Amino acid sequence: MKIVVLSRNPHLYSTGRLVEAGEKRNHEMLVIDHTKCDLLIEKKNPQILYKGKPLEGVDAVIPRIGASVTFYGAAVVRQFEMMKVFTATESQALVRSRDKLRSLQILARAGLGLPKTAFTNYSKDVKTVIQNVGGAPCVIKLLEGTQGVGVVLAENQNAAESVIEAFNGLKARVIIQEFIKEAGGADIRAFVVDGVVVGAMKRQGKEGEFRSNLHRGGSAQVIELTDEEENAALKAAKVLGLGIAGVDMLQSKKGPLIMEVNSSPGLEGIEGATGKDIANAIIRYIERHV
Repeated sequence: MKIVVLSRNPHLYSTGRLVEAGEKRNHEMLVIDHTKCDLLIEKKNPQILYKGKPLEGVDAVIPRIGASVTFYGAAVVRQFEMMKVFTATESQALVRSRDKLRSLQILARAGLGLPKTAFTNYSKDVKTVIQNVGGAPCVIKLLEGTQGVGVVLAENQNAAESVIEAFNGLKARVIIQEFIKEAGGADIRAFVVDGVVVGAMKRQGKEGEFRSNLHRGGSAQVIELTDEEENAALKAAKVLGLGIAGVDMLQSKKGPLIMEVNSSPGLEGIEGATGKDIANAIIRYIERHV
């Protein structure tokens, strides 16, 4: 098969591993920068030009779309779908998962556990908003933030009010969430491929850091999920329509609480923590569907 990895950087760990895993299984692997694709939209003849030449004979696409280029990346994926090419992450699911507020609403509607969350139209009544999520400490997140950037833990009422008012003054959209103290600065990342959890790790924030992102110096170790955690991860990926997903959960007294579902989860942390060949699982997923 001819498989395209949509990635802006061929030297990234995840991109390199997908190419390696695909070539091991005798597929032709191409890395293409989606931001350099031109889309030709025509009745019954959709085309994608890359460096001036049409992309032809592609059997499948693995989108690795960064959050900053979601709009254009999703358009490129949509164009491949119009060309009847199988995509490991569908364009609609990609857009849905990148909209933090929309994805939380979908997950809540499906009956999945979430930290109590508030969103307002730059409300002046900040005090009430904070009380609605259980008071301080609380977590304030930029809707556009990734990898722990734009996430603030406000430890008391005054700090929470000041941070929210500052974001409101900048017209920056934020959500306010209850702080799950018992999680102890740790979370779980379950990696789902084609309706199966292929790996899971527990990420622990470094000392004094409540964010557990590996990009922020957190550590990871393999973990065996409970049935409740595994079911929550699988259901979250399913309701968002994602064939590949990194489901981030907090362990709480109320059971697993989903924080976020990532549509382009990195492979380095999960493969390092679990020792599993996740890239191979993704290639096999494509083989089953094409």
